[in-house]
Amino acid sequence: MTAELSNSRPRSWLLRAAALLPALLISGCNWVVMSPSGDIAVQQRDLVLISTGLMLIIIVPVIALTLFFAYHYRQTNKSAKYEPTWDHSVGLELLIWGVPLLIIIALGALTWTSTHLLDPYRPLGRISAQSGDIGENTPVGQLAGNQQTITGGKPLDVQVVALDWKWLFIYPEYGIATVNELAAPVDRPLRFKMTSSSVMNAFYIPALAGMIYTMPGMETTLHAVINKPGNYEGFSSNYSGAGFSGMRFRFHGVSDAGFDAWVAKVRNGGGGLNRANYMQLEKPSEKVPVRYFGGVESSLFKAIVEQCVKPGKPCMSDMMGKNPHDGMAMPGVNGGSGPQDAGPRPEGGLMKDGDEKGSGKHWSAPADIKRDGANAAPGSPANRNHTMLTPSTMPGSRPVANG
Repeated sequence: MTAELSNSRPRSWLLRAAALLPALLISGCNWVVMSPSGDIAVQQRDLVLISTGLMLIIIVPVIALTLFFAYHYRQTNKSAKYEPTWDHSVGLELLIWGVPLLIIIALGALTWTSTHLLDPYRPLGRISAQSGDIGENTPVGQLAGNQQTITGGKPLDVQVVALDWKWLFIYPEYGIATVNELAAPVDRPLRFKMTSSSVMNAFYIPALAGMIYTMPGMETTLHAVINKPGNYEGFSSNYSGAGFSGMRFRFHGVSDAGFDAWVAKVRNGGGGLNRANYMQLEKPSEKVPVRYFGGVESSLFKAIVEQCVKPGKPCMSDMMGKNPHDGMAMPGVNGGSGPQDAGPRPEGGLMKDGDEKGSGKHWSAPADIKRDGANAAPGSPANRNHTMLTPSTMPGSRPVANG
């Protein structure tokens, strides 16, 4: 008897350890996505939960019925009804096809509406679930339902630049900038304008809203709001190189008075940020501490987006608004008023000059043949049709026109 008890104890401990293992694994999870502090993130969480619940309406009964059928129609159960010739039931067909169809319709409607309501470029229609609708000109007042004071309908603009491997935040309204620290008043709409200096990143504050990509030479937008005071984590959720793991920052949700105090601290905490300082800041560095800039060059963010921070480098808007051949401005761009042909033209066969057509043995060159009675020689308007005239060649080789 004693030997049997001693042998059963290790087994009981193993069973207990196996039962505790899932709980230990779950305890290490961060549930901030399921417990957010901003209205946009709350709506996204609700969308996930509703979608999951709708899908479980199918998944749970199917799993339960599979287990039931396997048990009920087992070989040893002689009381189970055996019907080898049964093949159809109208009721079952309606249930099997009707319920999934209704769920797909519900998921489709939910996805379509939420895609538009949670569009990151769409200005906020409300501050929180308890508040009323807001707009750009909403005056200072009381939110409906919870007597919560709002700051106003005008969003707080924040310009975000993803650097290697740190975050730069510019507050154009206040003329300040920070590195790896972000702050905003509670219940005030936020409008993030985001770009990247070199490679693609993803701006993500789980408690605030979903992630938005930042790309060099492009500007993306995110509208959001924080509803609870706190110290939240933000990071890049898109791998961008060696220092990616340390590309994290803190986001502080504070009161209006706390935000004013934070702005004052930033203004007194560092020098100005101009193009020369930015070019030094832009260089790759890892685990960068928080930095403050009490002043910012007004056109810096625009220059970053258009990739013309370096002196003498033309901005993308200037290059796109100029004719690379004669430098004349395109009509309607940069004040240009020249003829339409003076604008920029894309390179390629369809827009070649007359003396360029038919000059090369490449697939877009025309064949110098008679076509519909018209002269297809170089310079003829018929050359604007540069359809390939040779049969397709083997993969990996370049077709050559007959000319």
